[in-house]
Amino acid sequence: MTSIWRRMPKAILSAMTPPAASSSCGAFPWLLRRRRPRMLPASLSDSSMRSDLQWGGRFAHAPDADLLAFGSSLEEDLPLAACDVRCSLAHVEALAGGEIISAKDAQALRDALQRVGEEVAAGAFPAWARAGAYEDVHGAIDARVRELAGEPGARLHAGRSRNDQVATTLLLYVRERCEALAALVRSAAVHVLDVAEEELEAGTLVPGMTHWQHAQPVALAFWLQAWATAFARDARRLLDAAREAQRSCPLGSAALAGSTLPLDRAAAARALGFDAPSRNAMDAIGNRDGALDALHAATRAMLTASRCSEELVIWMTQEFAFARLDDRASTGSSLMPQKKNPDVFELVRAHGGTAIGILTGALATVKGVAASYQRDLQETKAAVVHGLEHASAVLAAFERALKYVRFDRERCSARAAVGFAVATDFADALVMSGLPTRAAHERVGRAVAQAEAENRELNAADLRALGIEAPLDGAASLAAKRTIGSTNPGEIRQAIAALREELQP
Repeated sequence: MTSIWRRMPKAILSAMTPPAASSSCGAFPWLLRRRRPRMLPASLSDSSMRSDLQWGGRFAHAPDADLLAFGSSLEEDLPLAACDVRCSLAHVEALAGGEIISAKDAQALRDALQRVGEEVAAGAFPAWARAGAYEDVHGAIDARVRELAGEPGARLHAGRSRNDQVATTLLLYVRERCEALAALVRSAAVHVLDVAEEELEAGTLVPGMTHWQHAQPVALAFWLQAWATAFARDARRLLDAAREAQRSCPLGSAALAGSTLPLDRAAAARALGFDAPSRNAMDAIGNRDGALDALHAATRAMLTASRCSEELVIWMTQEFAFARLDDRASTGSSLMPQKKNPDVFELVRAHGGTAIGILTGALATVKGVAASYQRDLQETKAAVVHGLEHASAVLAAFERALKYVRFDRERCSARAAVGFAVATDFADALVMSGLPTRAAHERVGRAVAQAEAENRELNAADLRALGIEAPLDGAASLAAKRTIGSTNPGEIRQAIAALREELQP
């Protein structure tokens, strides 16, 4: 193979090579799994290249190395390795249950797959796979099984196509990642609720806002509870996606029409935790709904984190000064000595846009794909893996950074009292006295205009002029709220308790 990738210095290539396949790299998964042409080993001959592939009998020549590298998805697939081993173990049960292979061969395949699974867990498998001309991780695992099991290894793929294998492996991966992401989101929500309870007991208020303008005073706990409520929805969406991904097992659908071999598909589905085998092979092998649902749910969680980050970034400005970030989650400036920047939350906000791009690209890929399998679907696999690992990394960083946020209670409560915050309470009191809503709105609006002209807030004199009794401060305004879901402290306590119950694993 001759390409620019071979001519690049080894140090640069090493820096561009992703770490061993696993769900994490240090504290967070590897964020930037960039798609790039794969560099095949220079020592590969045509014969060795052909032996690494799962097809080739009808071809007179080995593939062009550069084109084979272009079509390879091995790097993007490596996070799927553990799930692919599970998929193959279930296929062994389908083969054994249909008496397609002997008990001895079945055990040899189990032993080999167990060994591969251990290599994947130890991080040793990627290096082995990169040494061959494999199109994807599925072919690499098949080759490793043949190497370990000998002649029985050649029986593993009986009755199976990569089409049903990939579809099944991707669903297994989606289930695992969605459950892990839901746990991350729940953890963030629980931490937010912990802080909300502390601030509720402290009586911290903030100016509730619409259009980023002061609207009505609310408890800081109420605002934080809003965040936690959104995260609870995200966790539900992720778990719903995981449940949807286990409804129907594609394994045994073969290329698109099912198999003439008597595979025990029910045994394979049970072994993998699916509800039942799929009922239409053509749909099953081209169906990416479960993966796209998962990507959508993960993106929604990213957007919630992005919105919370936007608010925190603004609250940490000197103009607001509602929140401070511990040094351990901050960065500085190379020029300005005084700077203390909330980079993590800015990056979380930016990654929300990246997530939208990944989801949009995956949806665009499937819009024109005909029934059954088309190679376009390889790109959806890369998008789903990248998207879910990207979400894992970003949400983990967000959850960690949240623990370094502290609120300035005095500043928050002081700002809740300005901006004619109790004007709506005045209008409500007029309505309760019998005045029509529009008339009440008009009278209080005039009172606000007069106070603004005099450079003051609404006060007791305004109450006397209007002939009403109404809250004049934020705490009284909160206590006056009567509806379910309001910022009344009693309602907040009940809502937090209900959310905690919902967020239980």
